This record gives sequence, structure tokens and C-alpha cells, in this order.
Amino acid sequence: MNNATLKEGLKTEYKNILEYWSKNTIDTQNGGFWGEVDNYGKPDKTADKGAVLNARILWTFASAYNFLKEDKYLKIAERAYKYLIKYFWDQDYKGIYWRISHKGEMLDGRKQTYAQGFAIYGLSEYYKATKNKEALNYAIELFNLIEQHCHDDKNGGYLEALSREWEKLDDMRLSLKDANEPKSMNTHLHIIEPYTNLYRVWPNEQLAERIKNLIHLFINHIINTQTGHFHLFFDMDWTVKSNMESYGHDIEGTWLLCEAAEVLNDQALLEETKNIALKMTNATISDGLAPDHSLFYEKDLTSDHIEKERHWWVQTEAMVGFTNAWQITGDSYYLDQMKSIWQYVDAHIIDKTDGEWHLRIGVDGNPINSDPKVGFWKCPYHSTRALMEIYNRLQ
Repeated sequence: MNNATLKEGLKTEYKNILEYWSKNTIDTQNGGFWGEVDNYGKPDKTADKGAVLNARILWTFASAYNFLKEDKYLKIAERAYKYLIKYFWDQDYKGIYWRISHKGEMLDGRKQTYAQGFAIYGLSEYYKATKNKEALNYAIELFNLIEQHCHDDKNGGYLEALSREWEKLDDMRLSLKDANEPKSMNTHLHIIEPYTNLYRVWPNEQLAERIKNLIHLFINHIINTQTGHFHLFFDMDWTVKSNMESYGHDIEGTWLLCEAAEVLNDQALLEETKNIALKMTNATISDGLAPDHSLFYEKDLTSDHIEKERHWWVQTEAMVGFTNAWQITGDSYYLDQMKSIWQYVDAHIIDKTDGEWHLRIGVDGNPINSDPKVGFWKCPYHSTRALMEIYNRLQ
């Protein structure tokens, strides 16, 4: 597969995903977007709506406009922006609610740091598309709220979650499968990501310092320098509280960390980050790559059990991570790994009957059809971002 053919395929599928979300996710009854759409395109019109999904839709369509310059994408981004601010923004205590009803009523007002970060990600991308100063102001306000309430001034890093009023919570988990610990790799990865995007449009000195601090936190605490994988959960003082490897997060982190250092234009830090990214990429290939060239989900180091379901987002992040390693080294081995995963995605993950991508492929090689196409966590951002990133990186 030559690069010209590859790029054409990536861009075609990129537009296919946008078309699916444009046609199948608009909530025509209550505004915004359906909270859930099943595998066959049928919406659950009473499903709750999550902050993360709505913020990711905002980022997806704002970035689509920035990439393709087609007004139809900007209109959907505007819909997402207006809905996010009208229904998810906490007028009393500021910040973004975690969950609302299908009618827009607040159900869970907790301030999950991860969700505040994704709102910054979407808002900063929307500002880039529109130069709407209100959107930038909301993004900056969220940055200040995170720094004021969630930052650990003693040990560094950020707390997982606080209450609606920004007070301490007993249960800070992002999801039921997570450990109830005050800090996680996942939240920090998705704080450095929006901070990087915000810095592109708001090159603030404090923001730059926080991005640099986050990179050093990954280097000094979150990355297991012996294995080349992330630790996942931590106590307040960065004592490791997990014994798992998450291959999708590992490979996603490789390129997001490089992106952060690159945006700061810190050449020494960028070189250090590139070296770490290569080590992590090689560890992912060695430990997480399946015989069919897809990527396994995760491994429990206590039981040595590998979760072999293939999740859609893991494959897309692997594609970008391998492309990033190719750019760093010039070694076509990594580009070939990316092309192999793309072939797997094209053959198994993309639903060529009902549209969009299957959330998971089971260990039997078949899609798990009970999974939604759109849901609290099933979103368009991983896949569209990967296709756009690789297309641009192949230029």
C-alpha cells in the first residue's frame, strides 16, 4: 500500500465517520445529541447525556472544520458548543457537570477533572475554528478552575474528581472499572492533551509551566522506566497503586507527550520525550501486539491475564503512535506496523453495513453487537483524530 492510496483511504473513512454522526446522532427532540445509539443506528431517546461525549463531539466537528474548511461541520460544532454551555455549564459553582438527563436536567454535578479537560479540548478547538472569544474565555476559566481546585500543590499533579461545589469526594472514580485512588495516569494524560491544545491558541506562561510539569510527572512517576509501560493509579504522594498495563493508553501517551513538548518548543525536553516514546512504542509492540497485527486491550500483571478484546480506540491510537515512531526514526518498520493495524481496522472494526466503527471485537473475531455505536464513552474523537493526524503526518 503506497502512501497516496493510504491517504485517500484515511480521508474517505474520516468523512464517512463525520457523515454518520451528522445523520444519526442529532437529538431532534431535546437539542444536542442522543446519549446513546445502538449498533444498528437506533437511538435511545431517553439515555442520559455525558459531558465527555458532548465535549468530544465539539472537538471532532470543530477540528473537522479546521481540517476540511466545510461549513456543514462548523454548524454541528456550533450546535455542540451551544448545548455544552447551556446544559453542562454549572452557573452556580462553575465548571462542567458530569451527567445530565436526556432533557438537559443535571443528574450528577460532580467535577470530574477528566471532563473539565475534555471541555477545554473542545472549546479551544472551537475557538481556533471561529475566533469566538466567549469559547476561549470558557476554556481559560476551566483551566483556572482546575488549577485552583484540583492541582496538588504539595506533590504535583491533579486530583481525579471533586464534588459539584469543588469539595472532597469519597468516591473519585472515573468509571466503575477504575481504582478509587486520588490520581490516575488517564486523567493526567487527558489534562496534558487539552492544555497542549489550549496553548496553541492561548500561549500563556503559567499554562506552559503546567504542561512542562506534566511532562516531568510522566517521566518521573507515571512511566515505568523498566518496562516502558504506564503505571495506572497512584496515592497522593505518587505511590503506585496498580498492577496493570493498558496498551492503548501506552501508545496514545507516546505521541501526546511528544506533541506537548513540541508545542512548548523545548528542544531538550522534546528529545528526551522522543526517546521515551520510542521505548514505550517498542514495549507496546513487544507486549501488546496480537498475531493479527491488532493491539490487545490490557494485561493484569498479578494474574498474567491479557484482555484480548480489540477496542476501537486502542487500534486508532496505535496507528498514530506507530506513525509518530516512524517520524522520529525514519524506520519504515513502524510505518508498516501502522499500515497493518489500518488493514485490521478496515477489515474488522469499520462497520460497512450499518456505518461507524464497532466498539469491540470479541476474542472470537466477531463484533460485539450489544455495544453501542454512540454512548457515554463511544465517541467520534479517537477515530477521526487518528485518521486526520496520520493524513497530515504523511504529507
